[in-house]
Amino acid sequence: MSDKMKALALAAAVAASVGAQATTASAAAKEKCYGVSLAGKNDCAAGAGTTCAGSSTVDYQGNAWTLVDKGSCMTIELPAMADGSARMGSLEPLDRDLPSS
Repeated sequence: MSDKMKALALAAAVAASVGAQATTASAAAKEKCYGVSLAGKNDCAAGAGTTCAGSSTVDYQGNAWTLVDKGSCMTIELPAMADGSARMGSLEPLDRDLPSS
């Protein structure tokens, strides 16, 4: 392997390492917040019968989560539920706003 190829391989390894650290740091500053995403805009885990990212079918689906800034989940402003009660995000899956079977 030539010196130029070795230098290129080393540069790529360093770039990958720096990118991985940035991803880890930004992920550490986030948390899963259930019940705050619009239909099709969830990050993952949209409950039974769905796959992953973008698979929620109901706005504010209680078992679908989105990554939000750590500590902000419970303070995200959401529209009230149909009965007028407050709708809030949760750090655990919710049994509200689930798609009909």
